[in-house]
Amino acid sequence: MPFGIFDQNDHGPYPLSEQYENRLQLIEFYDQAGFRTYHMSEHHSTPLNLTPSPSVFLAAAAQRTKRLRLGALVYVLPAHHPLRLAEEICMLDHLSRGRIEVGIGRGASPHELHYFGVDPDQAQAMYVEAYTVIMQALTQAEVNFPGKHYQFTNVPIDMKPAQLPHPPLWYAVPVPEGAVWPAQNRINIVCGGPLPRAREITDRFRAEWAAAGNSPEQLPLLGINRFVVAADSDREAMALGRRAWPNFYSSFMKLWKKHGTQPRFARLPEDFDTMVQNGGAIAGSRGTIREQVRRMTEEAGANYFISQFSFGNLSQQEVLHSAGIFAREMLPVARERVAQTVQEHQG
Repeated sequence: MPFGIFDQNDHGPYPLSEQYENRLQLIEFYDQAGFRTYHMSEHHSTPLNLTPSPSVFLAAAAQRTKRLRLGALVYVLPAHHPLRLAEEICMLDHLSRGRIEVGIGRGASPHELHYFGVDPDQAQAMYVEAYTVIMQALTQAEVNFPGKHYQFTNVPIDMKPAQLPHPPLWYAVPVPEGAVWPAQNRINIVCGGPLPRAREITDRFRAEWAAAGNSPEQLPLLGINRFVVAADSDREAMALGRRAWPNFYSSFMKLWKKHGTQPRFARLPEDFDTMVQNGGAIAGSRGTIREQVRRMTEEAGANYFISQFSFGNLSQQEVLHSAGIFAREMLPVARERVAQTVQEHQG
């Protein structure tokens, strides 16, 4: 089973320039250790994400890595001009030599969309139209689209991605009925939230996949995303999580509290212990990590596990140590490589 990384790049304990450099060094480590993909979010006007332009940050990451696949999870399509985003995707795919993966979505926060002048009630329709335009731009020589929100006539397209007909696509699925469209269109998915709901989503995806006449051997990646803190003991890991969580939670909730609202799907507890008890996070020594990852993937029906190692005020060395423990335990083919790269980064 492959393993990936998810990163909000939320406000941490370092000045912004240092945070960027630290993150890029961590991404170099993920590349060397053998993780499959580095996925990053897109948010605006919030300390939840200090890399609000995924394309800019991924362009930097592409130059610091060799094997690691890279992608936004997700691009908030209503916040982008679809032709411009299609061009950025093509550029990134070539700059990375064919390692880009493209997550697409309408955006989880109505407040962020409103700041961009987008009516949240129109976001779903804009997302559908933008997706159609982007797929035309990636796969055809010309874009023609007579939509409500976007209109294009005979727009020539000279750029095409390195991965033909287009880079792999990703979609975040919060509810089981949301699995129908990606299953029918051969799109990878990722699930957050409780494990029982994740299982309902992956079961629905497999059912729709089979109903479309597809082979189980060609099943896309069905991922679950969890916060992970690995340390030399369970007690130390929990202590780190408890210390870091309030900072992350504050960043996550800032805009919701400002507007007196609550997230529709991704509701998080205020304390880390509850997060672990609910299955949204894993914290422990290598044995605990190994067992919890195995259990969670089985219960969720997932074939891809995505770890969020960096959050809150965890230091660079704490995250590196945590990711190193995880990689040595879960990516056995990379054990020697991990040991060497940890030593290099710490030295």
